[in-house]
Amino acid sequence: MARVAVASDHAGYRLKLVVVEHLRAGGHEVIDLGTDSEKPVDYPPLCAAAGRAVVGGRAEFGIVLGGSGQGETMAANKVRGVRAALCLGEYTARLARQHNNANVLGLGGRILGDGLATSIVDIFLSTPFEGGRHERRVAELADIEAEECR
Repeated sequence: MARVAVASDHAGYRLKLVVVEHLRAGGHEVIDLGTDSEKPVDYPPLCAAAGRAVVGGRAEFGIVLGGSGQGETMAANKVRGVRAALCLGEYTARLARQHNNANVLGLGGRILGDGLATSIVDIFLSTPFEGGRHERRVAELADIEAEECR
């Protein structure tokens, strides 16, 4: 089982509760980085914290949630070493892991129903990176990131 860092804004809070319960029921360890209510909150620091937990080795994966999940995914991607993918379906979750070795999953609480969201989470966490020709591309992403961080 995996250790998963989870963060959301107020719009993703309800789905975050569902995802956290699902993860724990599946035997995963959850690091809940907030938010703790539907009271409006800015998502960038929370989602960056989830990304930092992954890059820093405190978690194997991260999950960030918001209304659409777009801003939350963007915020996580600002952390060097994060490869966050917004996945609104099972197919994109599978490919994010197989081809891009994504380490953070973005979900939209105002877009996804509970059942589809938990299915996406399961696929994301259980799908291995294929490596091979994709390794070069993931390395190229890291190279671009390193250039931009200079």
